[in-house]
Amino acid sequence: MTNPLAPGSLAGRVALVTGSSRGIGADTARYLAEAGAAVVVNYRSKAPRAEKIVTEIESAGGRAIAVGADLTDAASVASMFERTVAELGPIDVLVLNASGGMESNMGEDYAMRLNRDAQLNVVEGALPHLADGARIVFVTSHQAHFIRTTPTMPEYEPVALSKRAGEDALRAKLPELEAAGVEFVVVSGDMIEGTITATLLERANPGAIAARKEDAGRLYNVSEFAAEVAAATVDPVPADHTRYVGDTSGFAPEG
Repeated sequence: MTNPLAPGSLAGRVALVTGSSRGIGADTARYLAEAGAAVVVNYRSKAPRAEKIVTEIESAGGRAIAVGADLTDAASVASMFERTVAELGPIDVLVLNASGGMESNMGEDYAMRLNRDAQLNVVEGALPHLADGARIVFVTSHQAHFIRTTPTMPEYEPVALSKRAGEDALRAKLPELEAAGVEFVVVSGDMIEGTITATLLERANPGAIAARKEDAGRLYNVSEFAAEVAAATVDPVPADHTRYVGDTSGFAPEG
């Protein structure tokens, strides 16, 4: 996939991408680094995987550091921001990519703690460390964004509800963000082929991905969707603060 960002267009900027040791987050980090940004590759527990992304970026001439943080732990998040600013400077781009809720043995409330509470805490923790004119990008799915009007698969519903709750909590902060000169955009996409979520859904509900692809016509892959997320860090913010990726005709808008 071709990088949607021009070489050097983010020179001098600092970007932090949560959950970026693999998948969409990793490809987003690569695109931002290729455009000249110094990138923080955030991970929860897979340090070697994150360090591999850093090595790839540095080998290509970019600048990156790997910073571990459990986003559900306030002290861990605070440490992440402190290290970022100390080593790279104030943050120009914050991509809220990390999400979950289908993992086993994480507790029944994990989806809400990660997809709502942690997202809000990360943004609140980031505010003192953001550069002038910074932008926050929240990554979600159509299945979550439209969950109030369009039912989704039972296996995904707890995640969808928690992701929408997180989006709502962040949108409630728009007046505060705007007053601080911080831009905010939601990137909403359909199911993405090749993600851990798609794999878990297919395992729980065999044929789910094929069925969704048939309804949607096509599904984006990881690198294609990551390119849209990267573009959302620089493109004009839509009036409703929402960038839709892929077909939305099967989802009923709120009315």
